[in-house]
Amino acid sequence: MDKIENDFSGESFPLGATIKDGGVNFCIFSPEANRVELLLYDNLHDKIPTQVIDLCCKDNKTYYYWHVFVKGIGHGQLYAYRVYGAKNLGKGFRHDGNKVLVDPYAKIVLNSNYKREEAKGKGDNGAYAMKCAVVDTSHYDWDGDAHPNRPYSESVIYEMHVKGFTQHESSNVNPKRRGKFTGIIDKIPYLLELGVTAVELMPVFSFDEQDVKPPLKNYWGYSPINFFSPHWSYASEEDPDTILNEFRDMVKALHKVGIEVILDVVFNHTAEGGVDGPNLSMKGLANHSYYMLKKNDKGKYLDYSGCGNTLNANHSVVRRMIIDALNYWVKEMHVDGFRFDLASVLSRDEDGAPIKNPPILWQIESEPALASTKLIAEAWDAAGLYQVGTFVGDRWAEWNGKYRDDVRGFLKGDEGKVRKLASRIVGSPDLFLKEDRTTDRSIHFVTCHDGFTLNDLVSYNSKHNHANNEGNRDGMNENVAWNCGVEGHSDDEKIERLRVKQIKNFMALTFFSQGTPMLLMGDEIRRSQNGNNNAYCQDNEISWMDWTLLDKNKEVFNFTKKIIHLTQSLKIMAIDTWLCDNKQYKYPFVNWHGKEIDRADWANHSHTLAFDLQHPTRMERLYVVINAYWKGIEFELPTDLRPGRSWKRLIDTSRPMGEDILDRKNAVEIVEDKTFLRARSIKVFMSL
Repeated sequence: MDKIENDFSGESFPLGATIKDGGVNFCIFSPEANRVELLLYDNLHDKIPTQVIDLCCKDNKTYYYWHVFVKGIGHGQLYAYRVYGAKNLGKGFRHDGNKVLVDPYAKIVLNSNYKREEAKGKGDNGAYAMKCAVVDTSHYDWDGDAHPNRPYSESVIYEMHVKGFTQHESSNVNPKRRGKFTGIIDKIPYLLELGVTAVELMPVFSFDEQDVKPPLKNYWGYSPINFFSPHWSYASEEDPDTILNEFRDMVKALHKVGIEVILDVVFNHTAEGGVDGPNLSMKGLANHSYYMLKKNDKGKYLDYSGCGNTLNANHSVVRRMIIDALNYWVKEMHVDGFRFDLASVLSRDEDGAPIKNPPILWQIESEPALASTKLIAEAWDAAGLYQVGTFVGDRWAEWNGKYRDDVRGFLKGDEGKVRKLASRIVGSPDLFLKEDRTTDRSIHFVTCHDGFTLNDLVSYNSKHNHANNEGNRDGMNENVAWNCGVEGHSDDEKIERLRVKQIKNFMALTFFSQGTPMLLMGDEIRRSQNGNNNAYCQDNEISWMDWTLLDKNKEVFNFTKKIIHLTQSLKIMAIDTWLCDNKQYKYPFVNWHGKEIDRADWANHSHTLAFDLQHPTRMERLYVVINAYWKGIEFELPTDLRPGRSWKRLIDTSRPMGEDILDRKNAVEIVEDKTFLRARSIKVFMSL
């Protein structure tokens, strides 16, 4: 190892490692440090640096920023930092020269030697630290790639885990591409057949797989180390060019067929955790700036994420980092949108108090480079701040958690849900109160990564998380689930038919509701997690998509893809104005009914609802009838049809494959003015 003094002061902008003529400029933010070392490595597996460059306060520090220009290096150069200074916990300082740190602005982070435990405690972790890589992103051939720019009203989002989608042997993906960005490319024909228009990838930022008790691994990825670099293990090789290019290859391939790429981003906390967590990056650079600390004890962290620390997102430097990261993913990686995990954290000030007009949220919304980018908020946090319907800003879409709970409750048979169901079907006007807000900003779903899969929702009453080694204490206790009479797997044909029918019911409501629908990976083929509703640490067959289920559950898959293609073809389902409030057209968009026309049963004990959708300018009219009761019921059909038209049945969730969902040409004509719905079933009619 050569330790050399630096002759080139470098510049304080831009942050990170930037290739310039003849070398690389390095810059980090660390206001209270008194000495910084830049470590340069020749090889990925090196345990000690080849060169150590000392940065001095006189020549290499401008205000809060340490910088240096190093000649003769470029793309692919491996590097990291050591930062020295006060370790004064009372003031929030956690500098520790024993710890090798990741550059927060690194575009690639590699971890071949990494051991999390070595980054804790007092020892030197140099031999087991992560490394960063200098990269030049300008040479990739995008081949004319362009953002599809689909409106929300024409979108179907598919929430997917990169590894879990193709890691299972049954995916028939080449072993080198299994569980990788490139594996998704191989499954594009499947996504097109299903009819999704956007994939929402669970976290792909570099994350700490060791942030969980061994032998388990952090699988979901909600433990970020860095906000700019794609996760190394989702590439076929741990090499900077491979990681960058395979991610971009995936984006380009999806764009070619019109599928957008939305990233689930975690700007609410990092893998450095709480007081006992490791020094990996920001803790050792500027702990009191990057994180929210307790006002009267800055040695401890405020925790609104449930993960030990909370990013101080409204600090000016942290705000800039978040904006820079979002711009990077859009400009350099061609991403189409972002879903912000626990987005309500971003509305808190440094002391944790909610802010009326949070600077970071308005800055994201108004950033010109993000003007056409989808912005989706999970509008709550782990400390009880719940902002669904009231999230700040004019263009944010929101995960509609109320939709999930109310639709589950109604189809389960709970009382007091019929009025709430009606509101959820038409975009939740009781929640989203802004008059100029379009209904498609409600991202509605029945299941997501967090909780039961759809199959498990109809197969389990209670969580079964024992495999997580937390005594079944983790995960939600209340799932609004119903096992249809038997807990877990059943060979009883009646139980299985009921479960299939309930799954179809959930699909029917999801895709015949106003707003933007989201589908969880594998729900269309009855993927199960064996009742585990918090599989964050299950990097195994509990979480992976078992592709043999595609043949076993063709009925559910066939129903799902057909209902997606049907609803996507209907102009009435793309209307993004409030159906219940619009007065400008002759025909109302929606009328509510019950067993009898114009007599909806809004009683607390009601388990039935029917609604009539009419497009004002198109010759489209739908009638949807829902019976969540445990006995069959007869419903009236409207008789005020246009001349020459009749009701034709498109969907009956109680019928088997081949009869459950029909195209318009084969729809069954209804000659009577009544229809009988079997117990717990839904029918959809169209005026043709």
